[in-house]
Amino acid sequence: MASLVENLISVLEQENTEYEALLELSRKKTPVIVQGDIVRLQEITDEEQNIIDRIYNLEMKREGHVRDIADVINRDVGELKLENLIRILEKSPGEQKALSEVHDKLRSTLTQMQDINAQNRELLTGALEMVEFDLNLLQSVHRAPETANYNRGAYNAGSMMGSDRGRFDAKQ
Repeated sequence: MASLVENLISVLEQENTEYEALLELSRKKTPVIVQGDIVRLQEITDEEQNIIDRIYNLEMKREGHVRDIADVINRDVGELKLENLIRILEKSPGEQKALSEVHDKLRSTLTQMQDINAQNRELLTGALEMVEFDLNLLQSVHRAPETANYNRGAYNAGSMMGSDRGRFDAKQ
């Protein structure tokens, strides 16, 4: 059982290291979003994807170790959370302390990631709203009001102001 717990702790430490790298990239992403540097944002996103792939592999290992521990202690895997496992390890204070420490580090890292990601989400939402505003503004320039010209039958014969300038005509 001790080696299973040690393997779990090792995988959790590796996961925390990867999450810390992801956190650092999220911090780098904030000024990039503010500057609107799409090229650098894509580079950071690619780096994040590589880290996420490594985290996924570590998650698979972690789940395997938790399944093995659940089999040894005859518990249901679905109910075996880290908090429960920490309590179960009362008779092994060294392993209990190590597992508790890595659990706390991982929780802290993930909380920081949530905060930074929320901030980045708000920045991206603001940037998208500005892009939408700019697009609407550009479209409204081409939708100038009609002139109030009427023909003899009192039908509107006015033209759109600005409709004959600067438009691309695909028929030509």
